[in-house]
Amino acid sequence: RMDTMLANLEKDTGFRVRVLCQAYPNTPGLAVRDYWSVGKEDQKDDKYIILVVDEFGGKGNVLNFNVGDGVKFALPNLFWTRLQGKYGSTFFVKENGIDLAIVNAIESIVTCLRSEDGFCVNVPDSGLSMKTLGM
Repeated sequence: RMDTMLANLEKDTGFRVRVLCQAYPNTPGLAVRDYWSVGKEDQKDDKYIILVVDEFGGKGNVLNFNVGDGVKFALPNLFWTRLQGKYGSTFFVKENGIDLAIVNAIESIVTCLRSEDGFCVNVPDSGLSMKTLGM
């Protein structure tokens, strides 16, 4: 479901969203730039978002974002801080699970990028995530 949602977003808007799940200290580092062709100095395509998910042993926020310059007008830094605080906190993950944190974060990003304004500062209310659908 998420793959389809992100593929359609990219096709319709040009925004590329990728999800990287890792367990520090075993991380791919900057190798993801080559793998996904993002964040390169000479690259003209800067409409990308990488959601980095890492539980850090249950300590700290699990959601981090690497955002291209082409996204920052639609979703400014304040949006990312609020998104991280809403779904990436240890409290949210403990109560709802890391899967729902990821799904809700992705749904929020897609909702904002597809909104009529194409701009968000505040995180939208939860969408039709798998948990709200009873799954």
